[in-house]
Amino acid sequence: MPPFAAQQSLFRAYDIRGASQYFTSSFIQALGRAFANLYNAQDSQPSRNINARTSVETKQNVVVIGYDMRIGSEAIAHTLSTVLAQQGLRVIQLGLVTTPMMAFWAAQYQGHGIVVTASHSAKDILGIKWLVNNKSPSSSEIQTLYHQLTAHHSCHAYPDNQANNPILHSENIDNNYDSKLPIDLLEQLPTHQVANVYIDAIEQVFEQLFQHNHSATKANQKNAYKLDLVIVIDCMHGATGSIAQRLFERFCQHVIFLNDTPDGNFPLGNPDPTEPNRLNELQRAVVLHAADIGLAFDGDGDRLMIVDNNGKIVTPDHLLYLLARIAITEHPNSLNDSLLASEVLFDIKCAHHLPRLLSELGTTPVISKTGSSFMRQQVQHPDNQIVFAGELSGHFIFNDSRFIPYDDAMYAALRLLHWLNQTHNDTNDKKPLADIIQNLPTIVSTADHYLPMPQTATTDCSLVEQLTRFCHYLQHLVDMSTYNVSSSSQQRKNSCLPATKCKSSVCTCATAKAQIALKQTHELLPVGTKLSCIDGVRLDFAHGFGVLRQSNTSNSLTARFAGDSVDDLKDIQATFAALCRPFNAALAEQILAIPAE
Repeated sequence: MPPFAAQQSLFRAYDIRGASQYFTSSFIQALGRAFANLYNAQDSQPSRNINARTSVETKQNVVVIGYDMRIGSEAIAHTLSTVLAQQGLRVIQLGLVTTPMMAFWAAQYQGHGIVVTASHSAKDILGIKWLVNNKSPSSSEIQTLYHQLTAHHSCHAYPDNQANNPILHSENIDNNYDSKLPIDLLEQLPTHQVANVYIDAIEQVFEQLFQHNHSATKANQKNAYKLDLVIVIDCMHGATGSIAQRLFERFCQHVIFLNDTPDGNFPLGNPDPTEPNRLNELQRAVVLHAADIGLAFDGDGDRLMIVDNNGKIVTPDHLLYLLARIAITEHPNSLNDSLLASEVLFDIKCAHHLPRLLSELGTTPVISKTGSSFMRQQVQHPDNQIVFAGELSGHFIFNDSRFIPYDDAMYAALRLLHWLNQTHNDTNDKKPLADIIQNLPTIVSTADHYLPMPQTATTDCSLVEQLTRFCHYLQHLVDMSTYNVSSSSQQRKNSCLPATKCKSSVCTCATAKAQIALKQTHELLPVGTKLSCIDGVRLDFAHGFGVLRQSNTSNSLTARFAGDSVDDLKDIQATFAALCRPFNAALAEQILAIPAE
């Protein structure tokens, strides 16, 4: 068996994550050497962040390392720090931080950073995220790291004398290597410095926003920073609890905190604000305190969910729209024509109303594959025009040059609070968040629902691939019939059918045996239906949408459906069930059984 074969499943689409039993001392040490090779291979030219309070000019590669509150995360971070220092890298130890804070501090140096976190996963799950030159790794780069790890393993021997207790403890770190640790390459930043520099950078953003919206003296600005809102924040015992009080009390007058003590045992459940009923405590607290808004952060602080002043959960689609609106109206270039070509990125699971709402803001809506790392990669592309990006799971990125372009839940929340407070001040009429949401289109939707991965009759392609081919085939039939009806025989002779991915054999894998009548085709895909296959199958209808895709993090399918009404939602679920029935009847019934939120 090849080395670390059991750990291969940890290397996922976005990060390294899995059951804690696989994070053995030998694996962490080998992984540390793989990271060291990765970072040492980078150009060691000096790097400066123009927005940083502290920038470093050095020819030596620098890596910042932090960890979340999970049992075992701190020890893994210390081991990785040790290995990287052994390999000649300068390591800046951040301590307990959120993932976005790691990204912020990486940007103060050369953009290299590691955080030991499993985000919103259950307590028995561990994980690692990292940046190279401020960029998240692609899926292929994550797999490359695994293969490099296994290739180099045979050249090095690692002690693994803790087989029964695989997670290293900090008191045992110095015993892992015979050579003396080069202490001068390890630096532990004081906790107050890690927090204060981050808070100071956000204060700079508030100064810019105030100057953008008002002409005022410096003295008046300081008073304006204190937002006149009552806010309830649920940290879910995650990493945000280590800084949330200092951060939000700096800018807000009235803040009530829930579960703000970091606790890797997660006594109230997984630190995932998107789980059903997970926001019940926050909803009750908002009503009890007559608060203006409730905020919830996931375990590592890169996802945000909110509750309005009535204690109702705001759908991520509406939250994404509000934040995109903020990014556009408060953009430094919002008063000139440079935003005319701007784009807002949203993932394929977002509801059908969103593209139209974004277009009404004067921006171009751009659909993306699901995955925050995919989203960050597109935002960081040098030719992009993206001013904001967000996805259904609560990842939101402001790309307006005011702050680092990273999905930071606390920063996104503060931008929302500032805008909400500003809206109150501008109108002299405190308009509740619930009223603002009430003016947006009604969405009747299911949750992002996980379904078991069905077994397919063929081995050459997955069910999602079969469904994709089938939908292309149906779309081809619809296009052909529409073309034939709208064109004269002479026009058909002198013209070409618009390009399509469909070929005559496109659906042979599972559906050629079923003759599709043209009438049934139009029932399944009415004229005007939009098909997107960049990530599974998404269909946009006149009054709703549906998406079915393969999960990037588990062996399952994810599905979401939405409509303008309950009847629209049921019709769309019925359509997807009919499309899937030729491949798997059980899946069709599971789709029909998914309840509305």
